Amino acid sequence: MSDTVERHEFGAEVGRLLDLVVHALYSDREIFLRELVANAADATDRRRFEALTNEALALPSDAKVLIAPDKAARTLTISDSGIGMSKEDLAQNLGTIARSGTRAFSQALGEAKADAEGQDSRPSLIGQFGVGFYSAFMVADRVTVTSRRAGADDAWTWASDGKGSYTLEPASRDQAGTDIVLHLKEDADEYLESYRLDHVVRKWADNIAVPIAIRDEEGKEEAANRGTALWRKPKSEITDEQYKEFYRTVSHGFDEPWATLHWRAEGALEFTGLLFVPSMKPFMAMEDDRRSKVRLHVRRMFITDEAELLPNWLRFVQGVVDTDDLPLNVSREMLQSTPTLQKIRRAVTGRVLTELTNRSKNAEKAEEYQKFFENFGPVLKEGIYEDFERRAEIAPLLRFRSSTQEGWTSLPDYVSRMKPEQEAIYYLVADDVEALKNSAQLEGFRARGVEVLLLSDHVDAFWPEQLGKFEDKPLRSVTQGAADLSKFKPEGEEAETPPLDKLVAALKLALEPDVSDVRTTDRLVDSAVVLAASGTGPDLQMQRLLRRAGRGFGGSAPILEINPRHALIRSLNDRAEAGEDLKALAGTLLDLARVQDGDTPRDPVAFARAVASALAGEAAPSVNAAGE
Repeated sequence: MSDTVERHEFGAEVGRLLDLVVHALYSDREIFLRELVANAADATDRRRFEALTNEALALPSDAKVLIAPDKAARTLTISDSGIGMSKEDLAQNLGTIARSGTRAFSQALGEAKADAEGQDSRPSLIGQFGVGFYSAFMVADRVTVTSRRAGADDAWTWASDGKGSYTLEPASRDQAGTDIVLHLKEDADEYLESYRLDHVVRKWADNIAVPIAIRDEEGKEEAANRGTALWRKPKSEITDEQYKEFYRTVSHGFDEPWATLHWRAEGALEFTGLLFVPSMKPFMAMEDDRRSKVRLHVRRMFITDEAELLPNWLRFVQGVVDTDDLPLNVSREMLQSTPTLQKIRRAVTGRVLTELTNRSKNAEKAEEYQKFFENFGPVLKEGIYEDFERRAEIAPLLRFRSSTQEGWTSLPDYVSRMKPEQEAIYYLVADDVEALKNSAQLEGFRARGVEVLLLSDHVDAFWPEQLGKFEDKPLRSVTQGAADLSKFKPEGEEAETPPLDKLVAALKLALEPDVSDVRTTDRLVDSAVVLAASGTGPDLQMQRLLRRAGRGFGGSAPILEINPRHALIRSLNDRAEAGEDLKALAGTLLDLARVQDGDTPRDPVAFARAVASALAGEAAPSVNAAGE
């Protein structure tokens, strides 16, 4: 190896991911060409944009994406005159992979293989997981990338066989841009045929605005895409299939759009929008990048996908917004303070909310809306937390599981079912719905026929407090303070409850400072104990989240509520009346309440020993907050 050739290992897990791509995604190999062409078109758009403020970066007049098969050499070359890459860019962009890594990819692959009715949905993984450039190894056993950054004099070649390492070495290229050369595998002959390449480009990249050409065996170049700005055409001239093809181009997905929004705003502010709501959620978690990626065009020219045309809580929406009301040389920095763009953002957000509102109210398509909410509901809920102005519009769009209803329900539906004497909308938050359904926190509400909304998304610990109320009904966590259930008559007859003064006093003394209070409660039926948040802090789920994050929450310790009708509490009361020391049992009782609420005992080992001793009929060992 020459001294100028540098060998590098791929970033963590890339080699394994490449192996998965090659051996698991053969069912639609042609996607590699769409990925490479899209990358080349993006690079061209970037150079065109940067040239607006730096004339030295101007594109050649004949700039295009050129696809050139060579049957004799068994290579396929994709070339562009785009922004190009430096040595550092090549190492960073082609030598590492998204942080989701092999584990997430493998999981997504397994889910796809288990698709309903035995249908193979593996092709969707390329577009939805975003492996992009690496899909080249589906058809090539070696790939070389020669690139020269616009404005630079030097070029570099990146090369790899996709088996764990790559090389970098100096190269030469007359102009800025990139050449990707695929050394095709023996079973990839079809991608040496011009007609086959033309078919793939027209299928997947026909709407790309950058010209795409294919060079045949005689050296003649033929245009391969129409480059039509679909969003500029009247809706009456666009077929459903064209909408679907364009959606797949901008989203890199393979599903069909759940909703298509195509409109032109006219008047004081003029722009065209073509937006899509996916019918499937992406395999890559939407928490990885919380920014909206709707593309901003000015007079058909791509400017940026970082203009934040939609708020973060609508980041699942894909598409294009094109306007004539911004200058072509507008910079990303200028965009943040441009009043025109602020107005466009407001208008686009309003249009999407109107569409979602209309669909949420369509009773005939309720199941379709519920499927949408299953996909994107957690993201939509972020709007309650983040967007004060839009909260009232977002709240009716939310759907919830319920302690009394099958399937999904909404806040308006909940309010319509509230008991006459009921003042608040009750909810309970935990990590999963099944845990919620069996929670001791619900026993008193269930016994009185009072509905509780069951919340289990990661954002559910945050937004209810921000919303505060809905239709003048306050939202109230059933764990936050003593829910006033006395106004609701329980079903059946209540058993008489003995006075528990000595037991309460003994438990308070034994559990200080781990609890702020001990009291009897009428909201338990089958359970002996339950925890409640004090009135001066967040609810229990929020407290758990803050503890896991290593943060304090400024409130008091939780309250231990005991069920005076439960056999265990009656037995403990008898022992308290007899003057026994209940300190050891009190610690076990508190840990039992924590476990019921999905929390961990203060000391799991000590708790396990205490339970084992109790089961054996022995005196339980003492357990304090330190597990001593």
